[in-house]
Amino acid sequence: MPLPSAYCPNYYSIDDILATQERSPSKFLLNVPKMGKLNPSEGEIDLKAGTTLELPTWLVLEICTGRQPIVMPDLPKIYKESYREILKADACATFKTRFRQLMDLADNSISDPSVQQRLDTLERRLFRDSYNARTKLNAWLIESGATIEAANMVVNHKKRKRIDVEDLIN
Repeated sequence: MPLPSAYCPNYYSIDDILATQERSPSKFLLNVPKMGKLNPSEGEIDLKAGTTLELPTWLVLEICTGRQPIVMPDLPKIYKESYREILKADACATFKTRFRQLMDLADNSISDPSVQQRLDTLERRLFRDSYNARTKLNAWLIESGATIEAANMVVNHKKRKRIDVEDLIN
């Protein structure tokens, strides 16, 4: 059984032409005569400068790289800022967000069993550890008779006084 050959595009193949029809938004920089059919919503014969159309990416690459570019390619929606944030939401980003929510739950909930039932094993362990740490901190703050005092260096530190600019001039 022969192995299938690697993909080699054929210039005249209809399938290859259709496979490369990915479109990208582009803005025309110049008036283009007799190309109004590309924008059927206008109904004009010529394409005017400033018209935005979605053209095949291969075509945009060809007509924007000449001496005088005809179009300016725009970033597709997938690469715009709002979509980049969505794409950045990998497991680490999702875990960081979930971790903050778990810490808030541990600080604010009073051992509500329904909260813990909705958590998976890792989240339950993090919740329990943070709840215990918060409880120990509160106990130390309440029961501790020791007061926190400023260090001698901080107490004895004298700040320099501001010199008034008017005093220097007079």
